[in-house]
This record gives sequence, C-alpha cells and structure tokens, in this order.
Amino acid sequence: MTDTVSFRAPRNQWWDVWDQFKTHKGALVGSVVFIAILLFCFVGPTLWPYDATYIDIRSRNQGFSLAHPFGTDQLGRDIFARMMKGGQVSLAVGVVAMVLSVFIGTAIGVMAGYFRRIDGLLMRMTDLFLALPLLPLLLVMSMLFRQPLSSAFGVETGMFLLIVVAIAITSWMRTARVVRGDVLALKEREYVLAGRSIGTPPRRLILRHILPNVLSPVMVSATLMLATAIITESALSFLGMGFPPDFPTWGRLVADGVDYLQQYPSRSMLPGVFISLVVLSVNYIGDGLRDALDPRIRGR
Repeated sequence: MTDTVSFRAPRNQWWDVWDQFKTHKGALVGSVVFIAILLFCFVGPTLWPYDATYIDIRSRNQGFSLAHPFGTDQLGRDIFARMMKGGQVSLAVGVVAMVLSVFIGTAIGVMAGYFRRIDGLLMRMTDLFLALPLLPLLLVMSMLFRQPLSSAFGVETGMFLLIVVAIAITSWMRTARVVRGDVLALKEREYVLAGRSIGTPPRRLILRHILPNVLSPVMVSATLMLATAIITESALSFLGMGFPPDFPTWGRLVADGVDYLQQYPSRSMLPGVFISLVVLSVNYIGDGLRDALDPRIRGR
C-alpha cells in the first residue's frame, strides 16, 4: 500500500509582496488616501449636480455651505466641482507623464547596461540632461510649442501633449541610472551567461530575463515619478504656462486664488492641500513597494 503524498501548489510571490506591503502602515494609509482622492476626482463629478464651468454671478464669492462645500469663486463657479475637474487633469497628466518617463528611462538604462558600446554615449547624454535647469527648460518648451500644438490638436489636447512630453523628457534620467546599475549586475549572473553561451539573441535575453528582474526598482521609480509629474504640472499652471485659465487644474486653481488670498485664503489652500496629499500618499506607497519588492526584507 503506497502512501499518497499531497503536494501543495507553490504560493504566488505576489502574495508575499502583499504580506510585506501590509506591514508598512504609512503605505496602507497612503493607499487609502490616494484611492479616496481618485474616487473624489473621477466618480464625484457623476454624482455632483454642479458643472465646473457653470457661471452664476449671483452666487459669486460665497463661503462654505451645504450647497457649495468649498464655496464659489469670483464668477460664481462651484469650487468643489472645479477641484474634482482639476484633479482629473492633474492626475491624468501625472500618470501619462510617469508612464512615458519610466518607459524612456527603462529603455535607455537597459541598453546602456547591456550593450557596452553605447554605454558611454547614453550615460553622457543622461549627464547632459541632468545638468540642464529643468524649470527654465520647461518654460522655454511651453513658449515655443504652445501655439503650434494648440493649432494642430486644439488648445486643451495640445497643451496636454506638450506638458506630458515636456515632463517626460526632462525626468527620465534617474530611472535610467537605477536600471543601468541593476542591468550591469544582472548580465553577469549565471543564467544570463548560460543563455549567451548557447547563442540566445540579446533581445530575447533582455525581454525574458533582464526586464523581469528590474521590475522592482522600475515600479518604485514610477510611484515617485508620478508625484514629481503632478508637482511639475502644478508649477507650470501656477506660472501661467500650463492649461488655459478656463481649464481648471490644481495648479491653476492655486494661481487663481492668489489674488484673493487675503479675503478667501481657502481658494489657494484647498488645491495645495490636495496636491500635498497626493504627493505624500504616493511617496509612502513607493516606500512600501520598495520594501515589499526587496526579497531580503520580504524573507525576514
């Protein structure tokens, strides 16, 4: 009579990542806050009766009330609705710019780390971008390309493309450096050397073995880049180089409230608080992911 041995399927490693992530209290709180802000910005407008662009002069400069929880501005527009609409734009810019920036940085980092011939060229180009003054460069790009893109795609779409591309091409450098360092170590591992010895093409090695192993720093870099992109877009809108005045973003709302700072300080403070909450929550999520994706910490 033979004994039947029951084998349990190996546990998915993402459950281990989640178990470690749960131990980071700041990351959990940050996740709750970030999800709440997402719901506020993208689900709230479907439930709120006021439109962000609706003008009611008779209701201008009202304070906090049940009808207008954040009050109204100098044109009678509901600030609560404008906060939700502005959050949609700011978060969309941040996410798209983050994805594009991480893609560029990862591609350059992998090529620089794996191919020795172009390593020097790509890293000197990275150093050049790191040496550029980013905010003046963004302002110059906005002045040069604002009109052509607005004429080709419309004002809102043109400015969205301009801001996203401008943020992405000026913020990929740190991701490239981090990925390059990991690739330099990974390409000397035994399984990569074995693959090269049997003639596996570089493209297959990179896609099957290198990229999956640099996923951890890329994901952490992505969360931090999201916060940076939101701050940069807010700074551009505050300086008047972002979206047009009638198109609300959190940075534009801060700029619009500066003229009324003494009479109505909440007009600038509220969008500033939302920007700060998003940045803090995303940074805490990034810290939690960094700890959860590190196998040395996860194995404690």
